Amino acid sequence: MLNKKNLILIGVGILLLFIGFLCLATGPADNPVSLSVAPIILTIAYVVVIPLGILFSDKKKDK
Repeated sequence: MLNKKNLILIGVGILLLFIGFLCLATGPADNPVSLSVAPIILTIAYVVVIPLGILFSDKKKDK
């Protein structure tokens, strides 16, 4: 079950996706921000942050 930490991580991932696509859309095609920074941000969001938000679980179990 998703708890507060999971939802925060997924929210950060969605925010990173928004920032990455915004950087990708700025300026001309040879803009260094759209060529280097945006793909790095998008890769981190898609490969690291969102999967962590989905798969992360607390080791504590309430009984």
